[in-house]
Amino acid sequence: MLKQKEINKGEIVSVRGSIVDARFPRKLPLIHSELRGEEGKTKYIIEVVTHLDHETVRGIALTTTRGLSRGSPLIDMDQTLKVPVGKELLGRMFNVFGETIDGEGSLMDVGWKSIYQPPIPLSGRTVSTEVFSTGIKAIDVLAPLERGGKTGLFGGAGVGKTVLITEIIHKVMGIYGGVSFFCGIGERCREAEELFREIKAAGVLDNTVMLFGQMHEPPGARFRIGHAALTMAEYFRDEEKKDVLLLIDNIFRFIQAGSEVSGLLGQLPSRVGYQPTLGTELAELQERICSTTSGSITSVQAVYVPADDFTDPSAVHTFSHLSATIVLSRKRASEGLYPAIDPLQSGSKMLMPHIIGKRHYQLAREILKILANYEELKDIIAMLGLEELSQEDRRTVYLARRLERFFTQPFFTTEQFTGHKGKTVELEDALEGCERILDGEFDTFPENSLYMIGKIDEAKKA
Repeated sequence: MLKQKEINKGEIVSVRGSIVDARFPRKLPLIHSELRGEEGKTKYIIEVVTHLDHETVRGIALTTTRGLSRGSPLIDMDQTLKVPVGKELLGRMFNVFGETIDGEGSLMDVGWKSIYQPPIPLSGRTVSTEVFSTGIKAIDVLAPLERGGKTGLFGGAGVGKTVLITEIIHKVMGIYGGVSFFCGIGERCREAEELFREIKAAGVLDNTVMLFGQMHEPPGARFRIGHAALTMAEYFRDEEKKDVLLLIDNIFRFIQAGSEVSGLLGQLPSRVGYQPTLGTELAELQERICSTTSGSITSVQAVYVPADDFTDPSAVHTFSHLSATIVLSRKRASEGLYPAIDPLQSGSKMLMPHIIGKRHYQLAREILKILANYEELKDIIAMLGLEELSQEDRRTVYLARRLERFFTQPFFTTEQFTGHKGKTVELEDALEGCERILDGEFDTFPENSLYMIGKIDEAKKA
């Protein structure tokens, strides 16, 4: 008769905020092991992060520690944190433990997988250079996304990162089908609930999986939710052979949660107070996002930039992992140019003639040149006025202002606020519009006729 597995029991030695020290005299739990305890009706889950001596471990609590005290019993589950995987996940909302939080009942008969999976080795990856179309003019023309690549949406608070992400979900569902994952790291409860309703109203919930490590949860839960989302997404890529769109909002909150955990563990802070392991922790998450021969994970990540400072270590480390960067500008948002994408700061590795084609490449370079010249002329216009410019410079200003307005676009997710019906614009239509503006076809039209339209011909109806 097989001997039943003996339960490894321990007890809490100390509790300091979210940090719990526990003693296991029989056997020391492994790093990342899940420890569980119960006080009354409250359940506690703790993850081992370091060994202090031959029988004491230090862990980070993934649930609240209210009610825990010295001497409270803990059980070593002898496994890492796991989340469910499978088709049954579609249309549901989860927390970091893989529990449903949408009030629709628990999942039955699903497989469970550890949130710690190794990245795909280089030999198993595909190096493709396929453009991922979004139907948003400013992105597709000036900073095209890579299928199976990583895109960062950079911007301070309130410039439209979350709105742009929800719009990409809406448009991509219509263009590609596939499966979308939304991972909310450190998001407000209100935003999670609103997004769930928006996706349901858009009719795309059946192909979407949502995970949230919300703002009120302990730092440990916010720090692990990204790995939980990737484990679920990898199942659809590797087993179901699907293309997956992974949206993360906000990657800075992941870094921030890591910083909180590091501080609580007593590690010496690095530059600007961030954790010394910032680069490693970010790479562990980012390197799992890739394409294989069976499918791809394309990621769009919102990145909050503290105080709009792009030299901040969190922004610098995130930049190094991305194939495209879309920078949202507060100045453009204040001028009413939505989406508030700054074309001169944004960029993409896909913007090369052999990938997007010669015509698209030359057009994008010409547009960026005109916008850069206009930016330099702004100071002269402010001091001396438009009349003092040469004929050529005046022409640059007229073209730049028309292009800026043409790159605005009404979104489906903001229809109820703006009254403008959402528009999707094919890349060919966007390129044609830019060419016709540069050829001078719309010189006699007022600038506002090009504002918040889809295709260029709508300017003639305005």
